[in-house]
Amino acid sequence: MARRRLDPATRREKILDAAVAYFAEVGFDGPTRDLAARAGVTQALLYRYFPSKQALVEAVFERVYLGRLDPRWLVEVRDRSLPIETRLSRFYGAYTRAIFTYEWMRIFMWAGLSGDALNRRYLEHVGDSLLAPLAEEIGAADGRRRPGPEDMWNLHGSIVYLGIRRFIYRLPTPDDVGPVIEGAIGRFLAGFRHGA
Repeated sequence: MARRRLDPATRREKILDAAVAYFAEVGFDGPTRDLAARAGVTQALLYRYFPSKQALVEAVFERVYLGRLDPRWLVEVRDRSLPIETRLSRFYGAYTRAIFTYEWMRIFMWAGLSGDALNRRYLEHVGDSLLAPLAEEIGAADGRRRPGPEDMWNLHGSIVYLGIRRFIYRLPTPDDVGPVIEGAIGRFLAGFRHGA
């Protein structure tokens, strides 16, 4: 039986799917010839779709990191008709559903270990596009001051660490992380208000 030829857009997506799985398993230092073999294509065909390994890594970055961020999250965070605790819990519930995957966590760790600029770019994006608006809303709700960047990274890191425990260390974590997130937010806000 002859193999059906895939149209270029479908072939590119299949290569990208294979790259996400491959880089999650072995990191960005894995050779492209092994990736091509896993994707079921030749290395030459892989390079026809992605002219360099860096171009492929960039496509993985777009898919795994930026492609999961939803602009509606900030619209909901800025809805001041709801208590700040509710808005933060909803945001972190959605954010963790987006990033708590084997691929996201593993690629994030591999990129960090290799010193790849992708992590720095992603963390700068998170700081500017997510944490700064969250801090602004916390400050508006508090009425006295807003948390600084380190305060926000402490909150963010404590929540993301649940995914690291699950997908990197393979330690047990609750199936429903909602109550853990709500507890972290409650403690953060209580400590922030107490210290004001």
